[in-house]
Amino acid sequence: MTTVDAIRSRRAVKHFDASHSMTEEEINEFLSLAVLAPTAFNIQNWRYVVVTDKELRAQIRQVAWGQAQVTDASLFIVLCADLKSWERQPGRYWVNAPKEVQEFMLPAIDNYYRGKDQVQRDEAMRSCGIAAQTLMLAAKSMGYDSCPMDGFDFEKVAELIHLPDDHVIAMFVAIGKGTKEAWPRPGQLALDEVVIKNRFA
Repeated sequence: MTTVDAIRSRRAVKHFDASHSMTEEEINEFLSLAVLAPTAFNIQNWRYVVVTDKELRAQIRQVAWGQAQVTDASLFIVLCADLKSWERQPGRYWVNAPKEVQEFMLPAIDNYYRGKDQVQRDEAMRSCGIAAQTLMLAAKSMGYDSCPMDGFDFEKVAELIHLPDDHVIAMFVAIGKGTKEAWPRPGQLALDEVVIKNRFA
């Protein structure tokens, strides 16, 4: 499947075959692709909590409006971000770069994030959004369906997965074998409504 076809055919699927299991190779392939998603300064701030424990999935479903995707998807990921990844041994993000690049990038990382909580959080959400789309397009190209999810109690899910204080949850991504077609696209806005040339009037 081409990238264009994957983009056009990807839909948020709500019903998955709960009896289907992925192989470890498939799961590793998904995650190996997900970690190729870009991040600012290459800080790789996403964290993929892959929930395989059935009891934990059931508990998460209870605080996610009972949505069946949580328990029925073959691969269920709580997509999180480390807000402090920028200061956790940042040299490793540029270890293979030329020395002059390292000498420029490491101070730039510190200058961009230090003392700027909102910037750290904004960056986390940008990174996770790109990672989620990477996962969903990979799923479509590999014959799977997916569903991005934010309908849940973030605080309760954080408790259930023992989220560290300096991390945030961005969303869920559920991947599996769909059992029902998604609704027809309910209404796309025209390009001339969402595309602004140069500046707003």
